[in-house]
Amino acid sequence: PADATPSVFPEMCPECQSAAIREPGDAVRRCTGGMICPAQAVEKLKHFVSRAAFDIEGLGAKQVEQFQHDGWISEPADIFTLQARYGSGLRQLKNREGWGDKSAAGLFAAIEEKRTIPLARLIFGLGIRHVGEAGSNLLAQYYGDWQSFEVAMTSAIIGNGDAWDDLLSIDGVGAVMAESLLHSFQQERERASIDRLVTHLN
Repeated sequence: PADATPSVFPEMCPECQSAAIREPGDAVRRCTGGMICPAQAVEKLKHFVSRAAFDIEGLGAKQVEQFQHDGWISEPADIFTLQARYGSGLRQLKNREGWGDKSAAGLFAAIEEKRTIPLARLIFGLGIRHVGEAGSNLLAQYYGDWQSFEVAMTSAIIGNGDAWDDLLSIDGVGAVMAESLLHSFQQERERASIDRLVTHLN
């Protein structure tokens, strides 16, 4: 129509104010906020506790929805402080519908057990776009430990430098996955969420 005007796509997420980017080939812009974006929080948390990620017994999709809705958890790091915040004498959890002494104690024990986890599961659990199970395994095999991986993701510059070249040298890791990784680690609020999680892991 003669009076049509161009659409102006948002460059910031209206929920969390993280950058909203349009990747080559995509028809949409996506929030890069990840786990700190309220609009993505529940699905990210479900992914985090999924079987291929942290696989925390007693904490499935239903429990994640319940805890997130009630404000108990908003990001993965919150899972590891549940007992300290709400588990004194198991009172607050065991009195909830569907919970008792045994199930509450079992959940806290399962959470404690996952403080030590293979690097591949940790990377996959972060829910970074384009980084699936296979990619997480490749990254874990190449970098070996969290510190080496974290340093590489922090120091790499998209399209330039040794750290970028090293990342792309991994057979099976392409530019799309590499850029997605760096966006997550170099997005201030998303990185802060990752850092908070790692402080609770062994």
